[in-house]
Amino acid sequence: MPERIRIALAGAGIFARDAHIPALLSLQDRFEIVAIYSRTRATAEALVASMPIKPAITSDLDELMRRNDIDALDILLPIDLLASAVDLALASGKHVVSEKPMAADVASGERLLSIYANHPGQVWMVAENWRYENAFCAAAELVQNGDLGPVFSAHWALANSLVPSNKYYQTAWRRSGSFPGGFLMDGGVHHVAVLRQILGEIVGVNAVVKQMRADLPPADTLSAALEFASGTIGTYTVTYAAGAPWTSALHLVGERGTARIDRNLLEVTVDGQPKPVSFAENKSVTDELAAFADAIQHGTPHRNSPTEALNDVAVIEAMLRSAETGRRVTPQRFA
Repeated sequence: MPERIRIALAGAGIFARDAHIPALLSLQDRFEIVAIYSRTRATAEALVASMPIKPAITSDLDELMRRNDIDALDILLPIDLLASAVDLALASGKHVVSEKPMAADVASGERLLSIYANHPGQVWMVAENWRYENAFCAAAELVQNGDLGPVFSAHWALANSLVPSNKYYQTAWRRSGSFPGGFLMDGGVHHVAVLRQILGEIVGVNAVVKQMRADLPPADTLSAALEFASGTIGTYTVTYAAGAPWTSALHLVGERGTARIDRNLLEVTVDGQPKPVSFAENKSVTDELAAFADAIQHGTPHRNSPTEALNDVAVIEAMLRSAETGRRVTPQRFA
């Protein structure tokens, strides 16, 4: 393996531009960006124009996979194209970091896990950057250390207005209804990853799902009651149909203390007294890509295994199934 990992991007959309390219450029001692694939060449050309060193551009995914000067692929394609691209990348012998969710549904994810089992020498990380958000990591440590005592309840209500001025609204595939759950899956795996990281496994869900706006198929609003293996009970409510002026913080109530948690917020009380908690500046995409490099070069374990990512998908799928049946559903669990 060269001192720097030669990486190519499959996808040149919003998150490539706003997150992955800046993160990779900040890790130039670890990565060399060799090539960028986009189905629309002009999109890749616009992305490359602002880069200090110009990687190759291609609209031929098969050609990208065949190149022998690439060690790893960073896959940032629409959700309904992710699984096939990961399959191709693994077959090409390259290491893979692919955007979340790891697949559009559990069945596709299970198939990919079985394929990955035949590639023991390759690293595959699913890019769930919220597992590297410093506030969430600090909150998970507090809970695991018992600072709050047993956590009795958790409440998370999020209101995210997806309107035409929102950059993610403008990606037509997100509103195509071509994968289960739509935005509820796309954003929901972030939230489930955080809930599982902080509170442990979710063993039961009762959910209601609706489409409040015609332009956000197949559904845009969800409310679920959650049961955790630890005994914690909680609620998770999210809508993409309208916004709200307050922060969308996760609230925990434990026997000894409470916590209010958001991506750049952690407020804690223990035994009735505020507990100062500090954490480093947030750079979760950079941190996860550094962990990807460590896994390739040093065999270091990382937080974003495909199995963990599939468990996130399984919880969202269980919520959708609960809404369809009107019954409590136990999410599938993959070890």
